[in-house]
Amino acid sequence: MGQAVMGDDLEALRSETLEALAQAQDHAAWDAIRVGVLGKSGRLTRLLKELGKMSPEERKERGQALNRLRDALNTAVEQRGQEIAEAALESRLKSEQVDVTLPAPATPLGLVHPISRTIEEMTAIFGAMGFSVAEGPDIESQWHNFSALNTPDHHPARTEHDTFYLPATHEDAPARVLRTQTSGVQIRTMLTQEPPIRIIAPGRTYRADHDATHSPMFHQCEGLVIDKGITLGHLKGCLIEFLRVFFDKPNLPVRFRASYFPFTEPSMEVDIGWSRQTGEIGGGTDWLEVLGSGMVHPRVLANCGLDPAIWQGFAFGMGIERLTMLKNGIPDLRSFYESDLRWLRHYGFSSLSSASLAEGV
Repeated sequence: MGQAVMGDDLEALRSETLEALAQAQDHAAWDAIRVGVLGKSGRLTRLLKELGKMSPEERKERGQALNRLRDALNTAVEQRGQEIAEAALESRLKSEQVDVTLPAPATPLGLVHPISRTIEEMTAIFGAMGFSVAEGPDIESQWHNFSALNTPDHHPARTEHDTFYLPATHEDAPARVLRTQTSGVQIRTMLTQEPPIRIIAPGRTYRADHDATHSPMFHQCEGLVIDKGITLGHLKGCLIEFLRVFFDKPNLPVRFRASYFPFTEPSMEVDIGWSRQTGEIGGGTDWLEVLGSGMVHPRVLANCGLDPAIWQGFAFGMGIERLTMLKNGIPDLRSFYESDLRWLRHYGFSSLSSASLAEGV
């Protein structure tokens, strides 16, 4: 009678487990059944632990029955788990179907910043004239930034009101500066490269000024040509061609006015024709200054170890933001650095569009 009872409880466990598995419709319900029957504290596991209380004869018969039940339930649990997983996958595939005939969702593309595009255009135009791009550090010595360029100690540009000074590297060294112009790149090039030299130096520059037309950090592009027999005619031809190609105005009026810069002699401001009333480049009877230029001062050549009796050259410098504002009708310099996505989407350029304007050079 005792053996019959023991067989009945196992059969009841088997039937209840199979029925519960049949009713389980998701992984959570299936896992609860598995743990409740076969886990460390499950019903079948507790029955196995009770074998030690039985006599050897009963333990043998009972153990064999429990092992057979465990194998059967393991198989049933594993099979049902696989069925539930397959059903869940099928349901997910049906709910996540994609209609491949529909158009792909539009993905917003990044745009090239107007300043970056202007630098690309300048590089393309001057590159067609044989110029290469030179670079230098943003933190300069006073000698590279001022003294080598024939800028005297009393010059207003060297005051703390106009220039950002940095602490000296050691007690006896002069203070360094955030470069106020990329002319230091010209000095470094003349010191390290044998003439002939033909470079442009676009890059960041820094001055203590901030309003609608000035920024503490801005960009300049300076150029330098050093060779034998260089004249003002070469300077004028180079800059006139650049301005006409850059503004896409083949007949753009350009004039040169006498000026003063410590590092050039003679020095000239360069103006282009425009309309004060409409802002049209090349229209009207007004003039607008866009860059400075001149023949490299003999002292600058001598400071860099070049004999002024043998080598001559010209240099020029222009504000990249200024030219970008004129070309694209941007009214406020501060907009360049405000990271306004609406502004960037309006004035930005596609990365797939060509920046080369050199066909007319």
